[in-house]
Amino acid sequence: MRIQVRRTGGFAGIERYAEVDTSGRSDASEWHALAEQAVAGGRSTPPVGVPDGFSYQISVDGRTVYATDPRLTDEQRRLISRVLKEGA
Repeated sequence: MRIQVRRTGGFAGIERYAEVDTSGRSDASEWHALAEQAVAGGRSTPPVGVPDGFSYQISVDGRTVYATDPRLTDEQRRLISRVLKEGA
């Protein structure tokens, strides 16, 4: 499973991108469950965010959803944090 996160917006407007490929990882099932929950809570079109807030594009195996701060689900927040921290 390939999980991609693109973060845009914020005060400085700096874009950040990272991705994780779960193939061969010992924790792949944990990533899969979290990714499925995060995508289920996303929108198919970019929602309107708050001024200086972050907007996110989450793609899991070609399926893309959108989310914004401060309306992230717990699963989206955890997935985004993990991908941006561990991804390349």
